[in-house]
Amino acid sequence: MQLPPKVTDRAFERLSEIGAGAEGKALRVAVEGGGCSGFQYEIKLDDPAEDDLVLEGHGERVVVDSVSLPFLSNAVIDFSEELIGARFVIDNPNATSSCGCGTSFSM
Repeated sequence: MQLPPKVTDRAFERLSEIGAGAEGKALRVAVEGGGCSGFQYEIKLDDPAEDDLVLEGHGERVVVDSVSLPFLSNAVIDFSEELIGARFVIDNPNATSSCGCGTSFSM
């Protein structure tokens, strides 16, 4: 059974801080071929498309396209602030290994 990804309150709060919803944008999380481990995440502000799964919270939206959805089943989309920088991160239980950069993974 394929479960949709979850989005943390911290991720929705960050989207609110940067004004994504106020501009009519959503955080798009997609999976593409490439990267040093076979697949890579693409995370950007974008307009929702008709076939997107829309996850909503705190007046903000995160969208995942239908092709990427199976790769993100039961994943957790979060926002992390560390000394090296702040970024949206994905904890993906489907990934068998990942790159040190955190944006590339294999299954």
